[in-house]
Amino acid sequence: MILPQADWRNRVGLDQLVEALGDARFVGGSVRDTLLGLPVSDIDLATPLSPATVVERLKAARIRAVPTGIEHGTITAILESSPVEVTTLRRDVSTDGRRATVAFTDDWREDAARRDFTMNALYADPLTGEIFDYFEGLADLEARHVRFIGDPLRRIAEDHLRILRFFRFLARFGDRADPAGLEACTARAKDLMALSRERIRDELLKLLVAKDAVRVVRLMIERGIFEPVLPEIVSADLLAHTAAREAASGIAPDPIRRLAAVLPRDGAGADLIGARLKLSNAERKRLVAAMGEATEAPKPLAYRLGRDTALDRLLLSERDIGQIEEVQSWEAPRLPMTGGALVARGLAKGPDVARALRAVEDRWIAEGFPGEERVIALADQVVAQALAAASNE
Repeated sequence: MILPQADWRNRVGLDQLVEALGDARFVGGSVRDTLLGLPVSDIDLATPLSPATVVERLKAARIRAVPTGIEHGTITAILESSPVEVTTLRRDVSTDGRRATVAFTDDWREDAARRDFTMNALYADPLTGEIFDYFEGLADLEARHVRFIGDPLRRIAEDHLRILRFFRFLARFGDRADPAGLEACTARAKDLMALSRERIRDELLKLLVAKDAVRVVRLMIERGIFEPVLPEIVSADLLAHTAAREAASGIAPDPIRRLAAVLPRDGAGADLIGARLKLSNAERKRLVAAMGEATEAPKPLAYRLGRDTALDRLLLSERDIGQIEEVQSWEAPRLPMTGGALVARGLAKGPDVARALRAVEDRWIAEGFPGEERVIALADQVVAQALAAASNE
């Protein structure tokens, strides 16, 4: 079989890199995704050349080489179009479920054997496009069959993250899970406890936005996969509801919104989970905000909370789906009034000005964000009321 032509194969500098190496093959995601007709972002090359030889050849070709993972044989070639990772063929010497000690090899099959799934162990010659398949990955890819290479329990023992990767690949590419792989993931789910929360977070967020996330999350709940690390995830019903509303509204899946959809509706609890997963401060804030109710009309909600949070709450709610369309492309206006303008109308500087400005803003929002002329009238009313109240004290 020959790798189809694709835009990524014409990236500037890629031919020069391949020529400089002399002996290299495309591997992994770029081959898999091209065969599936999907866009390719990252390009990886495998080579029997040692890391030192790779650096020498890139230097001779005037290609910048960055030793991003040299202990594992990876050199990043910085091309004009994009970086490309070049990794020496490897075999595992020892593993502990989180990291591996490797030795370099010149055996392509040996390198393929240490990879996780058959569909990820496909190589392609950069010049001829010839595909090299050592573990029936092409057949599995055609059948959308997610299958570990060799013994699933051994693959999981080498890297516990492969449990989550198995389900992520199932959600993204698979029509069916390999029964032996599914049973192995179920049996070894507690191994996830040994992983860093950052690695769990990264895989989980990718899984939640995959095309078949709802079905796979339900399967993971049924199999007890989340229990060791995220026992709060017990239902995919709200995720299914949210995914359907996203699709109906033409809104792209968002990982934080979808995380909110699988967690209990509790802001404080969500914040603790966000901290556990090492989300950024902005992501934690959005996760907590998404837990609130959509109590206001769509535009006031978007004005007060921001469009993203308003969309999160509306998509997670039972509100009419037409309300989502109201804020999708709406740009929130700015209140055409300042505290200084209220002082000019006679209010003394201080907390009275802030209260009066909030009162003007609340009325402006309630009236549907009218123009400046109406805001001036509202300001006059609020200031008059504040001055009258002050004179009666």
